[in-house]
Amino acid sequence: MNRRWEEVRPGDWATPCHTPKVLPKPAVLARALLKFYKEFARDLPWRRTCDPYAIWVSEVMLQQTQVQTVVPRFEKFLRRFPTVEHLAGASEGAVCEEFAGLGYYHRARNLHRAAVVIRDQHGGKIPSSVEGLRALPGIGEYTAAAIASIAFGIPVPSVDGNLVRVLSRIFTLPGKVGDKALSQAVHGHATEVVQHGPPGEINQALMDVGATLCLPDDPACASCPLAHYCGAHAGGRPAEFPGKKTATKRAPLAIAFAMVRDDRGLLLEQRPLVGLWPGLWEPPSATGKAAKRALELRLGARLSASRATIGHTLSHRDVQASLHTITGKAAIVPTTSQRFVADPLAMPLSSLAKKAIVAWGKFE
Repeated sequence: MNRRWEEVRPGDWATPCHTPKVLPKPAVLARALLKFYKEFARDLPWRRTCDPYAIWVSEVMLQQTQVQTVVPRFEKFLRRFPTVEHLAGASEGAVCEEFAGLGYYHRARNLHRAAVVIRDQHGGKIPSSVEGLRALPGIGEYTAAAIASIAFGIPVPSVDGNLVRVLSRIFTLPGKVGDKALSQAVHGHATEVVQHGPPGEINQALMDVGATLCLPDDPACASCPLAHYCGAHAGGRPAEFPGKKTATKRAPLAIAFAMVRDDRGLLLEQRPLVGLWPGLWEPPSATGKAAKRALELRLGARLSASRATIGHTLSHRDVQASLHTITGKAAIVPTTSQRFVADPLAMPLSSLAKKAIVAWGKFE
């Protein structure tokens, strides 16, 4: 990159072509996006390769996870599983371990399942059609379109929240986030735009504009390559598009952890491969209103009152985790899914378990 974002002005990209009453032509938008992408594309590791496998892995990791969180994990994942064959031949638990801290662990399980399908039914080659990609576990409409356009040059739009925001502002489209009619309108406009150049680059340019400039509440219109074509900007109300989705209330979830330490380290157990945080490690736990009592029965030991409480937010849950110690002289014999670990923070932990262990280390 030769210039910083704040040095860019709309006049750098194109000349004005419309008022809010005149829609920009798809080819004009495509040209502005490609010019922008050539100079200002974010330097991301999955953009340095044409390997469909690497592109597929990156798109799955990016589902509901921020780019800066994915970058180091993507490279580490590819070092451990460099090909479809390596991924398909691994255990499901090992793949889940590599998603520790990324959240939404069903993605890891689906990634592994899809790798097995690709190896056994497609000769180890990623399907190159949208339909073939959609048939794989864990690949929906957006991910299939992203892979198809970036890895195979198929002119299909990859419509996510960023793209909905950008195009709803350009075309001043009515509706709230999540509305079917709005999604269909955005998809129609995006489909026309990606016909006018390398579709993968156009899709990624739209993603970059949405992620770095066309922000939800404070859009950087002065630096946006599409500002001259944007009806919402021309009308002085870009933050009004798209309409805000009604927030859903998260349900509370109580969790109790047993913090058991001896000269071997801290007792950890591996979670099942279904449910929250599949395959990851944590101190022994139980959930629900009677979590402490359920944990006592499972461990065969009495637990102290809560020594500390940890708050944690999931997409659909507000978690309150209490930390307890064993009272008395009960001896814990590890089960097959448990072990004492001298350096628990080096294990593949859920983000909540990591919080609990760090908090306990300060408390001890």
